[in-house]
Amino acid sequence: MLVHTINEVRECIKKWKKEGLTVGLVPTMGALHNGHLSLIKKSVEKCDKTVVSVFVNPIQFCPGEDLDKYPRTLEADEKLCQNAGVDIVFAPSPKEMYGEGHILSNDFLTYVVPPFFYVDKLCGKSRVGHFDGVCTVVNKLFNIVQPDYAFFGQKDAQQLIIIKKMVKDLNIPVEIIPCPIVREESGLALSSRNKYLSETDKKEALALSKILFNIKACYDKGIKDVDALSETAYGFLNEHHSLEYLEFRDKENLEQKTLADDNTQVFIALRIGSVRLIDNILLG
Repeated sequence: MLVHTINEVRECIKKWKKEGLTVGLVPTMGALHNGHLSLIKKSVEKCDKTVVSVFVNPIQFCPGEDLDKYPRTLEADEKLCQNAGVDIVFAPSPKEMYGEGHILSNDFLTYVVPPFFYVDKLCGKSRVGHFDGVCTVVNKLFNIVQPDYAFFGQKDAQQLIIIKKMVKDLNIPVEIIPCPIVREESGLALSSRNKYLSETDKKEALALSKILFNIKACYDKGIKDVDALSETAYGFLNEHHSLEYLEFRDKENLEQKTLADDNTQVFIALRIGSVRLIDNILLG
């Protein structure tokens, strides 16, 4: 069932809760692919009812980013969800989510602001305010849907860590279920932004997973020094790549590592032309 208003969702949730049913939420921005489908399948398996939100959230896009051209494929998304056993596809407008006039700045709108330590690094360093927008919309979705479980992909690992922190700090009664990265056979992590890539660009994009897999192989052979592991990346880069970051951080609190261990997560972001891609791997 496709719904566009908060009241419609709440009416269904109220009925389900009275019946003692468990509710799973899969928050998305649409343009659904097999990575999203893996989250949806986990929710359908684990929960009595599943809600998938499809909302291109304007307040998590920074100036100059791809809000206007971000792929919007609601009809196809709804069909995928229907075939996967989803009970509600919630596709609100910005006005529905943020109110009449929806002046989308924290001068006029209440934002949920995650700890500075968690956002002043990795993607948050170049996308200032991005995680404020993410936490605000996810918190709103939690309040609207009141899920027992919420499913997030590990490809957006910094986002997942920050959302888990928000849930803990704000005592939100939802269990966060992390789900593994889904990759193409080539190794490329699935992403809605992959639609921007030409066939040539997609080949160049394999540098992300090749770098990460090689670092993991070197770590498994006993190399622990982060500088030495970082150096292995440059053989996979060429003039088509603009490396934004390659960092080694703790998988729970994002503290920087100088020596890698089994709790180390390796994060990478690079641009191929105008397309920014991210990926990560856990060493342990």
